[in-house]
Amino acid sequence: MTERSGRLGVGIVGAGRVGPVLGAALAGAGHAIVGISAVSDAARERADAMLPAVPILEVPRIVERSELVLLAVPEPELSGLVSGLATVGAWQPGQLVVHTAPGVGVSVLMPALKAGAIPLAIHPAMSFTGTSIDLVRLRDSYCAVTAPAPVQPIGQALVVEMGAEPVLIAEADRPAWAEAVSTATMFPTAIVAQALGILDGLHVPDPGRVLAPLMRTAVENALSAASPDIIPPDEL
Repeated sequence: MTERSGRLGVGIVGAGRVGPVLGAALAGAGHAIVGISAVSDAARERADAMLPAVPILEVPRIVERSELVLLAVPEPELSGLVSGLATVGAWQPGQLVVHTAPGVGVSVLMPALKAGAIPLAIHPAMSFTGTSIDLVRLRDSYCAVTAPAPVQPIGQALVVEMGAEPVLIAEADRPAWAEAVSTATMFPTAIVAQALGILDGLHVPDPGRVLAPLMRTAVENALSAASPDIIPPDEL
């Protein structure tokens, strides 16, 4: 594989909560954002807020301009998007193609690979708000990197440039990774909602503030029990 420049022209497909944030993180690392796709008014507002002055373009135009294409679209839409772009001959040899879906690896990028593109799957293990606060949270997060062995260092380097820590996940293990992330995200949400409802029924004022320190320490204790190397803050 030829050595590539440290500065890449990055195009972002998808202006949900993830794409603009990762685009801003890559821009902060010195890469040039050449365009982003956004359909709804909310998506356009996010793109303008996180990536001011970056043009909003049609997807084929973004792919045409980019050395790295970031596909930040919902997982069910990913396969059709990649195949459709292959059908119109959009993918370019040597172009990096990165998707952010948790449950699939690089196999979904096979149509791009056949056209000579370089496939990567990078999924950050965090909940996104779509705002600048995510850039701070990203620095404490881990990202699953799935790629052919020769390409793994590129994926790891991109994650480090965005401020996160890379963890290599095998192609066959992506569904399990997605399940773990989903469980860690959804289970606390349901429990907190239930607890808030109980305290609200007791007319406890500002129940969220009452539960916040309890939930933080409960999670820290659970992580400490699962990982003996983690020292709870009250034991430092």
